[in-house]
Amino acid sequence: MNTHILTRTFAIALFAPLAFAAGAFAENKFPEIKVDDKALVRNADNSYAPIVDKVAPSVVTISVNKQVLLGARGQQQNPFSDDPFFRRFFGIPEDDGSAKKNDGKPGRKKTVPVGMGSGVIVSADGYILTNNHVVEQADELVVTLADGKTEFKAKRIGTDPGSDIAVIKVEAKDLKAITFADSEKIKVGDKVLAIGAPFALRQSVTQGIVSALGRNETGISEFGNFIQTDASINPGNSGGALVDTEGRLVGINTAIYSRSGGNMGIGFSVPANQARTAMESLIKFGKVQRGFLGIQMQELDEKLAKEFKAPGKEGILVAEVVPGGGAEKGGVKSGDVIVEFNGQKATAIAEFRNTIANMAPGTKVDLKIFRNGEEKRLTLTLAERPGTFAKNGAPLEPQKLDDKAPDVLDGVTVGDIKPEMRKQFGIPEDVKGAIITAINPDSATAETDVKVGDVVVEIDGKPVKDSDAAVKLSEEVKHKTSVRIRVNSHGATRFVVIEEKKEN
Repeated sequence: MNTHILTRTFAIALFAPLAFAAGAFAENKFPEIKVDDKALVRNADNSYAPIVDKVAPSVVTISVNKQVLLGARGQQQNPFSDDPFFRRFFGIPEDDGSAKKNDGKPGRKKTVPVGMGSGVIVSADGYILTNNHVVEQADELVVTLADGKTEFKAKRIGTDPGSDIAVIKVEAKDLKAITFADSEKIKVGDKVLAIGAPFALRQSVTQGIVSALGRNETGISEFGNFIQTDASINPGNSGGALVDTEGRLVGINTAIYSRSGGNMGIGFSVPANQARTAMESLIKFGKVQRGFLGIQMQELDEKLAKEFKAPGKEGILVAEVVPGGGAEKGGVKSGDVIVEFNGQKATAIAEFRNTIANMAPGTKVDLKIFRNGEEKRLTLTLAERPGTFAKNGAPLEPQKLDDKAPDVLDGVTVGDIKPEMRKQFGIPEDVKGAIITAINPDSATAETDVKVGDVVVEIDGKPVKDSDAAVKLSEEVKHKTSVRIRVNSHGATRFVVIEEKKEN
């Protein structure tokens, strides 16, 4: 709950010589003032009013209502007290559903407002874009148009937590729909306006610039590729419009970086192109269908680039190829280095993943790769992204060490994977190899990111089936000054280069 205190500041001046006041106003004359009542000649240099006039009718306020239980004396309980998790956590008995009337009696339910957000009208017949986090917990949605008077109940068409986009619809005609811009064409420094209902202050407009593009390290959503802006965005702005100086939608305002809960000049918006793609999929399929290449990826560093004979450090290393995916069918192999995707350089994993996810399953794509230093070009077809992929988890304490366990790769102790180890370290059933049970802190391996609980699945390009195979292969590479291994950690695979430790 936010508390806002609005104060007016004024000054009181006391004049000792009362005769001055009496003399100054004895004639009761009113000072001459000049008045120019002509309207301002507005243009892009002195006013954003023409843009606001154009866009404001397309931005709506969304009131989020939720059913709550009434207490023993009819008082309102917490809005989330009918949530199953909340009830179990606080030991609240389950509602048997026998009382559903909104009559204010104990045990009955009542619909109350619990939040407010914004939305953008995208079609004259009532489709509205907003954020998933605005509508996901709502039992009832009420949309208020820009006039502040016209209200509609809305229904959810579809939501997508992965992009934090949702589509709702009201039964209406001839609504003022916004025009989309191509968000790929905006640049850092472009002027933008944010329109929404911050702190329930409907139709508020703030101005700023595009501060950065392609922000995907925010952790706001799985497929974040956000526009950063310094236009003031506050609670309640979520789902509202970020528009350019022609009044076209460039983004859906989604989140802020704040230590106080209010604006600090860092806001994030889902790009219009990404929002539109999600919207079209939600309307057509009820879910967002995302493209899926079918690989686990790893950033290149100097050691890996040298090991895989890449032309440079720019590129994405294929750590694992998922069986049955588009990459496997298209001929991609573990150890390939992707340097181009559809003619564009492939350098950052998050950006690359988001680009693929925003493409429709069935789309044909071209890859330029390097395999053992040789350039290759592949064409493959994207599959549909599954719901979950490469689950991660925190490692638990290691198993008690076996004193007879073999010592491989300069200070790495391994063993066969036991059922309890799979559960403890989150190792998928289909992962085969040798589990690392100990690492000598003085070894070369200790200087890498390999850790206890990782599973060695490959040594020097050869598969590892069990601990015996790991011992045999480690003997074969003892003469090398560097060894490439592939390890699986909680379902995610990556390559690691272990170099001979140099004595000081």
